[in-house]
Amino acid sequence: QVQLTESGGGSVQAGDSLELSCVVSGASLTTWIIMAWFRQTPDKGREWISLANRDGNTYVDYPFKDRFTISRDNGKNTVVLKMTSLRPSDTAIYYCAATPLSSYSKSYYEASEADFLHWGKGTQVTVLA
Repeated sequence: QVQLTESGGGSVQAGDSLELSCVVSGASLTTWIIMAWFRQTPDKGREWISLANRDGNTYVDYPFKDRFTISRDNGKNTVVLKMTSLRPSDTAIYYCAATPLSSYSKSYYEASEADFLHWGKGTQVTVLA
């Protein structure tokens, strides 16, 4: 059974940076899993941030591309989201998600919550003004 565990959330000041990690257990990243980060707020629901495919290619949604980066270490079964220049509007619960490559059949830039089978429990990020 695939399990995802996020860590690294917390409270930071506006302008700070933060790094979130997601460790995957029960499966190997080296072969068939697409990894992604989402975040959820009461007003916007769960929105896609970034994605890393099996080959390590990364995709970041336009609103985040200048401040957020995703990376994956297949050997450590870990995916990292690095966030810089954080704003109060970045306050959200951040989720790691994974899905088999075989179950994903559209543009990576069209990723949505419905495309991912496995989810972590989320980690809270609070950005103070």
